[in-house]
Amino acid sequence: MNEPYQYVGTELDLFEHATNWKSYIPTRLNKYIRGDVLEVGAGKGATTRSLYRADLSSWVCLEPDADLAEELSRNLRVFGIDDKIEIMVGTVADIPPDRKFDSILYIDVLEHIEDDAAELRSAASHLRPNGTLSVLAPAHQFLFSEFDAAIGHHRRYDRNSIRRIVPEGLVEEEIVYLDSMGLLASLGNRLILRKAMPNMTNIMIWDRVCIPLSRVLDPLLGRRVGKTCLAVWRKTKLQSKE
Repeated sequence: MNEPYQYVGTELDLFEHATNWKSYIPTRLNKYIRGDVLEVGAGKGATTRSLYRADLSSWVCLEPDADLAEELSRNLRVFGIDDKIEIMVGTVADIPPDRKFDSILYIDVLEHIEDDAAELRSAASHLRPNGTLSVLAPAHQFLFSEFDAAIGHHRRYDRNSIRRIVPEGLVEEEIVYLDSMGLLASLGNRLILRKAMPNMTNIMIWDRVCIPLSRVLDPLLGRRVGKTCLAVWRKTKLQSKE
């Protein structure tokens, strides 16, 4: 069994303020989120707040770190949605085998898990027929940096590498790249600035300048360019053994 994956506090503290990025994600994911939802690695709840909708049947936040789960609970109370969401402390391995979901989300989480293929196989066993498994993760291994290593990333993904870990019984809905301007900024940093760790100013510039531009450019580029990879698979009734 893998050790529970962990976020690094620096990453959470920086990126929870990326409000434009958090508002961009629902434009791509909302159509796949329905019914009973499992969010793996919920952290402090910034993603939960951006993706939760009142029309969903249920929402489970799964968080392996007990201290983060406590902070998540406090944040959900501030957001005013604490009575709508269940918090579980643990990993997918701790979920009862007979508990099923219509949507399972890994938002900036899978790159933290050493055995990502085994993780997705375990998650897929909790999908109902026609349910979706969505992964949002940093793209392109050539961009892997000291920052990635420092915050606990094992890898970055591209279309080919993420297709290699898709569990049997799932069919691909889409694999696209997001944040084309962010890719240019990351390349600039890697080739010129060579800054190992971004600060809050860097994050705010990226969020307030790059993300609005990316929202315009990404569809024009066919979502073939970007520093983030989004992959979605669906469990079909034909392939399900349930």
